[in-house]
Amino acid sequence: MSRYDQLFAEANAFHQKHPEVWDLFEKFTFELIRRGFQHYSARGIWHRIRWETATPDPVDPADFKLNDHHTPFYARAFMLRYPNYDGFFRIRTQISQGGPKVHLPPLKPANFPYIP
Repeated sequence: MSRYDQLFAEANAFHQKHPEVWDLFEKFTFELIRRGFQHYSARGIWHRIRWETATPDPVDPADFKLNDHHTPFYARAFMLRYPNYDGFFRIRTQISQGGPKVHLPPLKPANFPYIP
């Protein structure tokens, strides 16, 4: 299993658990298309979703709600689903395709202590 396979599996598991994120990704992307944008940042849309859904998680409040590693998979999925908008998101080669799987736990906010 490559690092890419690992990231893809994590993004897919997240998508299965939170299909509402895909709905928002589509909604916000189509809003931009209707406004006349020819290209836009998938990360910009991802951050808007983060803003729109920001609520404390009662089960694990120290967990990230949206992992930035999922963004490229959402951008590619959008352009595959809507081929007439292929190129709306400018994408790069995913260098993880050549990398080995990582055996580290995901980082959480507690891994980054606040220093006033």
